[in-house]
Amino acid sequence: MNRIILIGRLTKDPEKRILEEAGKVLTRFTIVVEREYKNPKGERDVDFIPIIVWGRRAEVAAEYLTKGSLISVCGRLANRTIVDSQGGRRYISEVVADTLQFLELKKHKENVV
Repeated sequence: MNRIILIGRLTKDPEKRILEEAGKVLTRFTIVVEREYKNPKGERDVDFIPIIVWGRRAEVAAEYLTKGSLISVCGRLANRTIVDSQGGRRYISEVVADTLQFLELKKHKENVV
């Protein structure tokens, strides 16, 4: 079984892309997730997890999520290989999300005149 559940905050605004040849929408973002246990210094280590969302969920994520948004992500781990500009292979692991849950309400900014 390949199932991942994460809770974290976006490190920057999501990046939406439209794959014109396939007619699909994808959105990429990274979340920072605290580890459960503290290190010897008494601090929690963090992991930066890349997330990919497809289709309608990708459109919603791009529209409503911003840097710092707290979300829950459910999905599967996917691995892929790319060739960099110098011909070397790089291995990338990312979570392909099938469920997103926004965990805080969007803050409304008031216009000050």
